[in-house]
Amino acid sequence: MSEQRQPAPGGADINLSRLRPPYASVLDLIGQTPIVELTKFDTGKCRLFIKLESQNPGGSIKDRIALSMIAAAEKSGALKRGGTIVEATAGNTGLGLAQVGIPKGYRIILVVPDKMSREKIQHLRALGAEVRMTRSDVGKGHPEYYQDMAEKIAAELPGAFYANQFANPANPLAHETTTGPEIFSQLGGDVDAVVVGVGSGGTLTGLGRYFAKHSPKTEMVLADPVGSVLAPLIKTGKMEEAGSWTVEGIGEDFVPPNADLSLVKKAYSIPDKQSMLAVRDLLSKEGILAGSSSGTLLSAALRYCREQTVPKRVVTFVCDSGNKYLSKVFDDFWLAEQGLAEQEQHGDLRDLVMRSHRTGDTVWVGPEESLLNAYGRMRRSDVSQLPVLDQGRLVGIVDESDILAKVDGPYDGRWDRFNAPVRTAMTSNLHTLQANQTLDALLPVFDRNEVAIVFDGDEFIGLITRIDLINHLRRRAK
Repeated sequence: MSEQRQPAPGGADINLSRLRPPYASVLDLIGQTPIVELTKFDTGKCRLFIKLESQNPGGSIKDRIALSMIAAAEKSGALKRGGTIVEATAGNTGLGLAQVGIPKGYRIILVVPDKMSREKIQHLRALGAEVRMTRSDVGKGHPEYYQDMAEKIAAELPGAFYANQFANPANPLAHETTTGPEIFSQLGGDVDAVVVGVGSGGTLTGLGRYFAKHSPKTEMVLADPVGSVLAPLIKTGKMEEAGSWTVEGIGEDFVPPNADLSLVKKAYSIPDKQSMLAVRDLLSKEGILAGSSSGTLLSAALRYCREQTVPKRVVTFVCDSGNKYLSKVFDDFWLAEQGLAEQEQHGDLRDLVMRSHRTGDTVWVGPEESLLNAYGRMRRSDVSQLPVLDQGRLVGIVDESDILAKVDGPYDGRWDRFNAPVRTAMTSNLHTLQANQTLDALLPVFDRNEVAIVFDGDEFIGLITRIDLINHLRRRAK
């Protein structure tokens, strides 16, 4: 399409080349996503492009397969009017199925592992899907494994259609017939490598089949989280025991039927920390807000590019939007709790303070502020207690039980009690610890049902809770 411009108020020109008349449905926006060249990273001799699947209406690449699987099921008669769609999903396939299926009148039941981000769960429920949470620490064959549970629900529910993205041929077909041709056209038929992850295997297999037919020189490169069995299997030919990983949506503890690993020319195992740092770099350097799996793909793509001795044109994906991970990947405290942040270690209690007052991260309240303010701050920050600071000096601690004891009572006057100053409910008899003390000093504090208050000399450092200690011990156990 030739570039179209027209004058705008104030004399500026508006580029109209990407504008189209109104669409009949949001589903018409699935696919035809843009590609952007990354220019702020070291890509060696290569040029690296990234396809923004986050621009699909459901915010991920999985919209494509949802549309394809529902259409195929309708055509075959497996899905009838008013029927129920059941699926096991890391969230995005479920979002796609709900995005496509609910307007068509289908009931959507989704079985989701409990490590998924809260934004995905909230999005699914807002769309009208029924979400069944299950364990993320069990493998295939366990009754609470998400795929086994979804298959069981579908088998017991009359007229239900189990989408089964892991074995449904309409999954790779979506990428063979839409994603692959789009990439080939957008890059002018010159594509040397495509870097993908494997969750269900549809992207790898669909793109691999397309490029094998239309561009045999194009290499399929696998980006896999450390802990997944797929990259080690490709490298060694041996099936290793699966570990654990934090990245969502890619990596597996088995080989999905839809994943044709013979198409892979090169595979990389990417640590969680590297994935998280890469996706944050993608935002800060290129202004692209992407999810955690995109960090894995970007890390692998950069490694591939830097290893090349001749120029190549490489493409990878923003698999989904980073809006779904604001409480995880883009939350500094969550990263620290997971041991995925770059933090200086001191070997003492300072290592357990998640919200340091020195860095301005402490959530606190003043003694003259209302209990309602204190309650609101606890809720917004997901904490159970607040230090009470007066001109930077610690004067007390207020927790949930303090607030409850103060505001409980007759209905009359309750609002006045909520508006009472924090000093009327806080605990001012404080037992403190010094930052250079060891972990052993924490247990007596917790035995008294107190929170640990940490000072460095006369300077308040922050608080340590039981959860902080548990997180610390868990990180050290890995």
